[in-house]
Amino acid sequence: MATLVTYFSAEGTTARVAKEFAEKIGADVFEIVPVEPYTAADIKWTNPLARCNREQIGGKDVPVKGTIQDFDKYDTVYIGFPIWYGQAPRVVHTFGKSYDWNGKVVHAFATSGGSGIGKTAKKLAPSLSGAISVDAKLVHDASEL
Repeated sequence: MATLVTYFSAEGTTARVAKEFAEKIGADVFEIVPVEPYTAADIKWTNPLARCNREQIGGKDVPVKGTIQDFDKYDTVYIGFPIWYGQAPRVVHTFGKSYDWNGKVVHAFATSGGSGIGKTAKKLAPSLSGAISVDAKLVHDASEL
């Protein structure tokens, strides 16, 4: 079986951590990219009308560009993302709902400028239906994974 590191990155921080970690462990990498890319205004969480806030509060699905070939071959999947409203961005939930997670161990990792990890794993688990386990930790660099 194989390991996959997948990630969504709004400003490059999560991408840096994910790519460095994947290289360190020899894992495949897949970037979660929304069909409609986020602009700087979209992710300005201090604006209550910003896209990121509307999506999180509304629990909206955010379409993802591309798919992972041979997803079945992975037994361990790392999912990285920035923390938005104490959980994974909606694009990560949409990504999760697109795959069969039966038999997979999932390690979520989040980058954050100030938020804690909170109940991220518990909130993400329903979008990863069938996963053996889902855990989450807050990291600042790949050495913490």
